[in-house]
Amino acid sequence: MSAQDPVLTAMEGHFREIVRLLGEDVNREGLVRTPERAAQAFHFLTRGYRQSIGDLVNEAVFTSDTDEMVIVRNIEMYSLCEHHMLPFIGKCHVAYLPEGRVLGLSKIARIVDLFARRLQIQEVLTKQIAECVQDAIQGKGVGVVIEAQHMCMMMRGVEKQNSVMTTSCMLGCFRTQPQTRNEFLGLID
Repeated sequence: MSAQDPVLTAMEGHFREIVRLLGEDVNREGLVRTPERAAQAFHFLTRGYRQSIGDLVNEAVFTSDTDEMVIVRNIEMYSLCEHHMLPFIGKCHVAYLPEGRVLGLSKIARIVDLFARRLQIQEVLTKQIAECVQDAIQGKGVGVVIEAQHMCMMMRGVEKQNSVMTTSCMLGCFRTQPQTRNEFLGLID
């Protein structure tokens, strides 16, 4: 059993029962520690539930007179679909137009991870990232685009291997000013 953490211990027991219900022998050499490893893996993959935006952003919002678009492209992203608990994997592009404040570069990737490391749907994930960045910097606007492949569509169901889902959320001037939105979309293309 997992050392002392009651959540991991409970998850391990549930994974043991799932393996048994699949028809496997949980005492088989290759499976003896599988419930423990699966519990630890899911605990890690959903660590976003145990993180807070306040702690994450911390004191990484800085005064700046920069007024040009800031873009972080190709942030790798891993999440679990809330419908099947299968991974979806892709990249996230985040842009914002500052108004007196900028956000520490690594914090943008950490915000993506915080929300991605929860059971999710891509549409909501995209919006959560955009709103969080906007709340942190109170800029002129934020744009987020996520492109991801969903294992629930590739490994089961329709089994389409080359499908990519693209979602976007545009806030502030990214929504109201087509030239700002188009500049962002052109720079991530």
